[in-house]
Amino acid sequence: MTEEITYGDFERVDIRVGTVIEAETFPEARKPAYKLRIDFGPEIGVKRSSAQITVHYTPETLVGRQVLAVVNFPPRQIGPVRSEVLTLGFEDEAGAIVLAAVTQPVPNGKKLM
Repeated sequence: MTEEITYGDFERVDIRVGTVIEAETFPEARKPAYKLRIDFGPEIGVKRSSAQITVHYTPETLVGRQVLAVVNFPPRQIGPVRSEVLTLGFEDEAGAIVLAAVTQPVPNGKKLM
C-alpha cells in the first residue's frame, strides 16, 4: 500500500468512463501498444490514449468496450502520438495489463464516485 491520502486528494483525480470508438496497432511504440480513441461524451469529447494492452485484447475486441481513464493528467507525447488520457488497468500475474472497466453500461463521461 502507498501513503494515505485525503478524500480531497482523491477528488482531484478525474476518472471517467468512455467507450472505445477506434483501436489500432501502434508499431512505433517501444513496447507493444494500441492507439485508442475514446468517447467520453459531450462534456469531454473524444480523446486519444496509448495503451499497452496487447496481451489480452485485440483492436476488434476493444471497439465498443467501456473503459476507465484519468482525464485530467496533462497530455503526454509517446512517439508520434499525443496521449490525452491515461487508460486504467491492473497487472495480471504475468505483468500483462487487464483493463479496469464497469460491469454494466453507464453514460460516457460519468465520473467515478
